[in-house]
Amino acid sequence: MRVIAVARDAVRLESVAREAGVEYFAGDATDDKTAARILQEYRPNLVVLCAGARPVLQPLQLQTWESFATNWETDTKASFVWLRNALVLPMKPGSHVVVVSSGAAIYGSVLSGGYAGAKRTQWFIAKYAALESERSKLDIRIQCLLPMLSPNGIGVPAIAAYADRAGVSTEEFAKRLGPPLTPAILGQAIVDMNENPTEWNQAAYQVNGAGLTAVS
Repeated sequence: MRVIAVARDAVRLESVAREAGVEYFAGDATDDKTAARILQEYRPNLVVLCAGARPVLQPLQLQTWESFATNWETDTKASFVWLRNALVLPMKPGSHVVVVSSGAAIYGSVLSGGYAGAKRTQWFIAKYAALESERSKLDIRIQCLLPMLSPNGIGVPAIAAYADRAGVSTEEFAKRLGPPLTPAILGQAIVDMNENPTEWNQAAYQVNGAGLTAVS
């Protein structure tokens, strides 16, 4: 596959792209013109919308509106911008868009401000876009993926915060989450969804270390 990675930090992006052996485009995923340009120039068969901000890990009363809205302005906005452009362009028939939301869209996330609501709205946006694709007979497949909290990456500080709130160790809290999700498992789930559309034909899937489970 020809892979194009997109991120704002051109220096770090170039380093990661070189290490992974992929091409890159430096730009803000929430920018309408960036989304339009990439979709028009590269005409991708698969778009994975996984850009997101780190939520501010504080209870509601310690949030400001700006911190509460952090993920609305990044995660949700990026999903809206890319899916709107995918429908307007439109992307090629048979193309596929995967919106990476979060398990918080199902279960909530009391220590992360507007994060869970922003992630739930990503799920709604993906559903709305899929309905519009079907209504207009565009044949663009649009699905939502809801990864469970995992003890790596952005999940590390979240698990620490929730473990402290529950009065248990981070190890104990992590065990409650079930089989740990890894980047490799998440990546394989996206590949499976893309390459086997007949088998993975539901609108949304939860994913953890045990793999994919359909949600409604």
